[in-house]
Amino acid sequence: MVRETHLTEDEARRIADHEEVKQLLRREVQQSIKRQTGPQSKEEDAEVSSVAHQLKHRAVTEVTTTERELERARRIARVNQFVDYIFFLIYGLIGLMIGLELLGARNWSGFMRFMTAVTAPLLAPFKGLMPDPAVGSFQLMLSYIVALVVYLLLHKAIKGLLRILVFRETSF
Repeated sequence: MVRETHLTEDEARRIADHEEVKQLLRREVQQSIKRQTGPQSKEEDAEVSSVAHQLKHRAVTEVTTTERELERARRIARVNQFVDYIFFLIYGLIGLMIGLELLGARNWSGFMRFMTAVTAPLLAPFKGLMPDPAVGSFQLMLSYIVALVVYLLLHKAIKGLLRILVFRETSF
């Protein structure tokens, strides 16, 4: 949500910059017209024409560049949403497995077998990593908690990479 706010603010700032360039170009054209109504030399005409051409070129270049940057930011924001969804799904599955194990769910039940099959690829690297204390059928899966923390750190790293790709350095 904060990232979307930053994208919205960045887009609003860029739109304001475009408007400022348009107004500057409009003023230059108006001044050019005023100057052309009076007697001018060929050199003045050439200078006015050159300045107007440069301003127009700069405005078009800025608009084109900004549009490309905004489209790129939108694509990366969409990827960011997808990454968030995948990791929240992983968090939910692992959290559910931790809860089921903590409450002593029976391994032979259909739902527990389904959950074990779904989370096996996610939790396989962490099984047996730490001792899992148990009291009767209730078991605290510390290795699953470690898995949750590792996936959280991986999620943060991927989001940081996406943030680097979206935001460009604007000050030196």
